[in-house]
Amino acid sequence: MSLIDPRAIIDPSAKLADTVEVGPWSIIGPNVEIGEGTVIGPHVIVKGPTVIGRHNRIYQFSSVGEDTPDLKYKGEPTRLVIGDHNVIREGVTIHRGTVQDRYETTIGNHNLLMAYVHIGHDSVIGDHCILVNNTALAGHVHVGDWAILSGFTLVHQFCHIGAHSFSGMGTAIGKDVPAFVTVFGSPAEARSMNFEGMRRRGFSDEVMHALRRAYKVVYRKGMTVEEALAELAADVAQYPEVALFCDSVRSSTRGITR
Repeated sequence: MSLIDPRAIIDPSAKLADTVEVGPWSIIGPNVEIGEGTVIGPHVIVKGPTVIGRHNRIYQFSSVGEDTPDLKYKGEPTRLVIGDHNVIREGVTIHRGTVQDRYETTIGNHNLLMAYVHIGHDSVIGDHCILVNNTALAGHVHVGDWAILSGFTLVHQFCHIGAHSFSGMGTAIGKDVPAFVTVFGSPAEARSMNFEGMRRRGFSDEVMHALRRAYKVVYRKGMTVEEALAELAADVAQYPEVALFCDSVRSSTRGITR
């Protein structure tokens, strides 16, 4: 029994593993590769060059791998790469990259993109991220592992969202969000760290205490970034999590959300 609905349109050059399922009225274009166990629902469009890994599920009315609307894009052969075990819910839009940046939009593994999420060109999503309904990322956005962006979060182009960070509903992010930091508001303001997320992932009390201190040094003591990072040098050497937080602050090119 074929797993491809006869009402689907599959370009002859597309490469689908034998266990890929494709629902009715979906269109799989040329230069598309889809790995084993992936399920493409009805009314989905996948345009290449796009590589989709194993055991993903893409729900109806999603548009995956379309050309970016960036006015600099002139039809160059850029691509989209999606890893394994991702869930892409209804109406999600994901655009391929541009030659002005990475040539590629990249989505890692075990991510949940809820309904009507938009991923702009050249963006990079790590692993185990959750993007809640109507979250929109402009081009060139990087999202670290385990980040959670609540519904209607908007992210400006070139922003970096750190690992394990959290945004509240309706947050408008225009600067970088360091690892572990919780932001709310429009424009976004740093409020605390994502301690509830850390507890759920088994972070120890000792590590969370060290991160709480690091947050206070950077955000509450009135120091410059350089002074704060210097004060945290000993904790950086002792705790990899504090090192991750400090690295995300140090590497920011847009300035961190305050």
